[in-house]
Amino acid sequence: MDDKETLRGYLQTGREVMLWKLDGLGEYDVRRPLVPSGTNLLGLVKHLALVEAGYLGSTFGRPFPDAPAWMEQVWTDPVVDLFAAPGESRADVVDLYRRVWAHSDATVAALAPDAEGTVPHWPAERATVTLHRVLVHLVAETHRHAGHADILRETVDGAIGHRAEVGNLADEATSPALYDRIDAAARAHRG
Repeated sequence: MDDKETLRGYLQTGREVMLWKLDGLGEYDVRRPLVPSGTNLLGLVKHLALVEAGYLGSTFGRPFPDAPAWMEQVWTDPVVDLFAAPGESRADVVDLYRRVWAHSDATVAALAPDAEGTVPHWPAERATVTLHRVLVHLVAETHRHAGHADILRETVDGAIGHRAEVGNLADEATSPALYDRIDAAARAHRG
């Protein structure tokens, strides 16, 4: 497997984790803000759809077709991608994300790793990028938000891990005894 396909594979893993974090939850739980910043599960998916559509679309002169109007509104409303509006269903957001994947994957397939593009909102001295650099950036961005989604999902119903079939945490890591052990260690340093 070449570097380009390896990076695309890691990107796909992160994409799938993001959607798994929505599985089994009701509409309210995927939409509700779970921390003071307003971060929410469905908003993370919507944000990643926007980010990926830009970096693997417009950056390389391959704009995402049939983009929803809000994708242009982000320039005047910079938080429009951080939550699903009342008229947007979970299915709308998930379908958009999957369509972005297909478009992005076509861009990756069509271009060489050293193909150059321009990120218009980056400083001029860094705006020219290669496909390889963009893929590394998107893998990092997607997995960063997958980490956010891990924590958010755990706060909703206790579900943790990489995927439903791969918890990737030892049983001891989810026990109340471990929580108590960590809490006791922290309390030892309380002022």
